[in-house]
Amino acid sequence: MLEHLDQQALLLLNSWNSPFFDHVMYAISGRVIWIPLYLAILITLGIKYKRKFLIILLFIILAATLADQLSVAIKNLVERLRPCHEPSLQSLVHLVNGECGGLYSFVSSHATNSFNVALLSLLFIRKRWFTISIILWALVVGYSRIYLGVHYPGDVICGSILGALIGWSVYSLYVLTDNKILQHRPYFNPS
Repeated sequence: MLEHLDQQALLLLNSWNSPFFDHVMYAISGRVIWIPLYLAILITLGIKYKRKFLIILLFIILAATLADQLSVAIKNLVERLRPCHEPSLQSLVHLVNGECGGLYSFVSSHATNSFNVALLSLLFIRKRWFTISIILWALVVGYSRIYLGVHYPGDVICGSILGALIGWSVYSLYVLTDNKILQHRPYFNPS
């Protein structure tokens, strides 16, 4: 029942396409285009946290590694075919540039990674404009995967939840570390 609803939602959302948005969503789904955003976040954290930045960077690396590796592990464990590889849907799914990606879809690594970045960075930055912007960015990245026909909405929703949980957990681990360990060492205190 849920799988059927997921397929129907995919076909509906994936059918709302145009040549213009094909280019836009393909670009949004790329990784290189977001390097300036990631650099801006890192620069902002460096300015805000100064001496603590290198410690925070270690937690960011931990979160990114967990998000990427857990999403891939879940895909290989669940083995749900991507819509573009599913025989009953192949002819119905709109693909952009004929690209389908790997064999499995659940969970979306793009959604996991983008919501991890969003939640972790908004917890560190804590500015309303940034929170709204970064959540909208993560939602658009997730939607781009449905638009491109490579993920079901359920893949994106569950990937988003996984990414947010990882971001929140790693931030909580940072706070615990900061409160219990780093505050007792004067050279780690903020300037």
